[in-house]
Amino acid sequence: MEHLPLILAPMAGFTDAPFRLLCRRLGADRTVTEMVSAQAMVYKDRKTAALAKIPEGDDHCTIQLFGHDPVVMGEAAAMLALGDYVGASYAHPPMAIDINMGCPVRKIVTAGDGSALMQNPALCGQIVAAVVRAVRIPVTVKIRAGWDKEHINAEAVAAACVENGAAQIAVHGRTRSQMYAPSSDNGVIRSVRHALPTDVPVIGNGDIRSGADVLAMVEETGCNGIMIGREALGNPWIFAAARAALAGISFAPPTEEEVLRTAMELVTAIVQDKGEEAGVRESRGRAAHFIRGMRGSARMREGLNRALTLSQVQEILQF
Repeated sequence: MEHLPLILAPMAGFTDAPFRLLCRRLGADRTVTEMVSAQAMVYKDRKTAALAKIPEGDDHCTIQLFGHDPVVMGEAAAMLALGDYVGASYAHPPMAIDINMGCPVRKIVTAGDGSALMQNPALCGQIVAAVVRAVRIPVTVKIRAGWDKEHINAEAVAAACVENGAAQIAVHGRTRSQMYAPSSDNGVIRSVRHALPTDVPVIGNGDIRSGADVLAMVEETGCNGIMIGREALGNPWIFAAARAALAGISFAPPTEEEVLRTAMELVTAIVQDKGEEAGVRESRGRAAHFIRGMRGSARMREGLNRALTLSQVQEILQF
């Protein structure tokens, strides 16, 4: 099978620089940052700059932007593409600007951002056009199936985006009202693939938990790449498993020792990036994803919830 890109999906609170680097090391071809607020960029909020940090080694990283005002989105995209803002930290230039039209979280949607945009395909097109005019790198878009089951309009939104210059469309096969359950619908991804010009890549996203899921999505949708999100949180080896499945070879899962060591490596990297107090606080839940299903995981999780220092996390994870 041809080489299909395997992409780490953007996830707020998770796809920071340390985690993106870990996923690249374990097989992700590309990564996407956490969502960056266009409005915060334009207002020069210094905390926002950290979300767009691109470290050495993350050389196929896309910055994801959210907002609903075409003018503000264009201005913010230009700042991000050029690194023209206080706190900019790029070891590599961003490979693209991705527009978030899929986030279902209430506070994002009630502001008119994320998947709320899918209720207005014309506005989606206007936003893409504004960002395309503002930058000289590719502009991509991530969408959902639609707002709810009565308003599944991924084809129309994708078409509006492509007509206005979008270079790639990623489709999550759920509506906004579904949030993350029940099952993602590969049929929606297939319909978008069939509706768009063949030279515009369509990336499939949703319910990828194994190499078999990757093969099924490719077969059922004809997608040009796979985006993996929640499964990677405690299992970044999913990218290696996916690549092995696509190549038709076997995959040896990591040992428990390797899982624990990798969890500790991630915590350590987060602490180095954000300081011990903030890093440990932020990474306790991140480490807990790695120990799901392990013998003694309840005890370890309880300890992680109380941990305040890196050494305490090391003691709990035995590394």
